[in-house]
Amino acid sequence: MSVNLEGNILVTGSNRGIGLELVKQLAEKTGEKAHIYACCREPEGTRAEVLRELSTQYPGKITIIKLDMSDEDSISTAAQAVSKQFGPGGLNLLINNAAINKPALPGLLSATRKKDMMEVYETNVAGPFLLAKMLHPLLQKAAERDSEKDEGDKMSCRRSAIINISSIISSMEKCPQTFPGAQMYAYRTSKAALNMLTCCLAEEFKIHNILVTAIHPGWVRTDMGGEKAPLCTQESALGMLSVMSSLSNKDSGMLLDWEGNTIPW
Repeated sequence: MSVNLEGNILVTGSNRGIGLELVKQLAEKTGEKAHIYACCREPEGTRAEVLRELSTQYPGKITIIKLDMSDEDSISTAAQAVSKQFGPGGLNLLINNAAINKPALPGLLSATRKKDMMEVYETNVAGPFLLAKMLHPLLQKAAERDSEKDEGDKMSCRRSAIINISSIISSMEKCPQTFPGAQMYAYRTSKAALNMLTCCLAEEFKIHNILVTAIHPGWVRTDMGGEKAPLCTQESALGMLSVMSSLSNKDSGMLLDWEGNTIPW
C-alpha cells in the first residue's frame, strides 16, 4: 500500500486509536512537503502523552492543536489558529476522525437517552459540519493554488479534500446484517447523518474542485471497536491513507471502505 499525500493535513481526534495512528503513518510516510496538524481536546492531558511524544519524534512536522468538536467556540478558535499557520498553500486535506459513542456497547434502545443522541450528534455531525464550513476558504485556497496538478482529475487529496470517517453500520441497506451485533442507535444515526453531510458538501464544494468522501475504517481494535475486532489500527490507517491517495473526481460524495470498496447507502 502506498501513501501519496502532501501539503497541510489536519486530523481530528488524534490523541488515540485510529486518529493517533493516522498521524503516525502520515508522519512516517509523507515527504518534506507534508505538515500534520493533530487536533485533540486536551493537548496537555495524560491522554495526549503519546501524541506529544510523536510530535517530538518528528520535530517540525507535527503541530498539536486544541480542538473540542462538541464546542463551537473551540472549533472557531482552532480554525483561526491553523489559518495563521497554513500560509499561502491553504489546507490540502481535512480528516474528520473525531467521534464518540453513547451509551456503551451494544447501545440498546432501552439504555439510550435523548441526551446520548444529542451529544453524539453534536460531536459526530455538527462538529464536522462546522469545521468544514470554517475551513472552506482554506480548502478553496489550496484547490486554486494547485490547479495544475493531476490533469484530467481535478479532485484529489493532494490538492484539496475532506475525508469524513464514517462506518459500515451507517448503511441503511446493510442494517439487517449489522444491527444484531451492535444496536448503537446514537452512533448509527449520527454516522448516517454524516454520510448525508458528505453528499451535501460534495455538491456544494465541487465547483471549487474540493473532493469530499466518507470512509469506513473497518472494524478496528480500539476503545470503541473492542478486543474482538479483526483489524489493528495500523492496518486500518494504512489502508485508508492508501485509498485517500488514489481518490479522484468519481469518488466525491461516495462512501467507501478502508480497502476502497463502495458501501451502499
